[in-house]
Amino acid sequence: MSVTDVEAPARRAAKPVRKPPRKPRPAPGAKRFSPLRVLGSTIVWLFTAGNILVLYWLLTASFKTPVEIFTKPFDLPYQWFKVGKPFRNFIYAWNNAGFGEAVLTTVVLVGLATVVTVAVSAPCAYALTRLGVRGAGPMTNVVAIGMGVPFQTVIIPLFVVLSKVHLDNEYGLFVLYVALSIPFTVFLMTGFFRSLPDELEEAAALDGASPTRTFFSVMLPLTRGGMITALTLNAIGLWNETLLAIVFLKDQAHFTLSRALFTFYGAASYQSEYGGLIAGVAIVVLPMLVLYLVLARRIITGLTLGAGK
Repeated sequence: MSVTDVEAPARRAAKPVRKPPRKPRPAPGAKRFSPLRVLGSTIVWLFTAGNILVLYWLLTASFKTPVEIFTKPFDLPYQWFKVGKPFRNFIYAWNNAGFGEAVLTTVVLVGLATVVTVAVSAPCAYALTRLGVRGAGPMTNVVAIGMGVPFQTVIIPLFVVLSKVHLDNEYGLFVLYVALSIPFTVFLMTGFFRSLPDELEEAAALDGASPTRTFFSVMLPLTRGGMITALTLNAIGLWNETLLAIVFLKDQAHFTLSRALFTFYGAASYQSEYGGLIAGVAIVVLPMLVLYLVLARRIITGLTLGAGK
């Protein structure tokens, strides 16, 4: 047997094995089909369509007569426009619900509460995230836990305590608004302060700036987006707050909009003035809706930045 005959099987054994062809990769911009994504998108669009339908009904019903509201709920208003009184429901609600004084009270109360909340929460968030305070981690967790405690569970003790110190009025309501808004605002602002680079504080320290000056001159201006987000979200939440206002406000001259609307509900329902009642709801809801639509991009950007770092 020759050497060639011995090497022939080895060559055949070493013959390379053909690999199956690779599947073509999808284009960089192409998205794979996902049933969960389709289901999620469907739910989101259905939820959005439902909200738009409710908003359409609220706007059109506020210009209708009670008969039109029940017989033609989704048609455009006609009767009040026919007689030349398109804003009759809004005028009725404004005059009979006491919204004139309530608007002033709500703007002052909510405006002061949101500004004080952010003014107190920003230094707290800065101290917890940037100053190396001992126990900052556990304290931040305690603040986060405070967000999960429903105030409805402590409303009776709060009323008893504040009544004893004669704060069962708009001043006590202001204190509660600030106290209940601080946990969320501190938690939100900590994300913004964590996103800032350490080099900024180091450069300020080399220039001889104290921690206080560094906070006010360097760090705080850089979290302007976070402060706007906190101000807007707190304003929307406090503007629509009703339960605390019902419990603590007794003088009709100091009612907030939501408290005045609650009182107006009984009178309007008794007189079957459903058009005026819905117009009152629109007066309360629309200002915050417009505010959110104007600042929606900034709010979403702020929440994303604060949560992503």
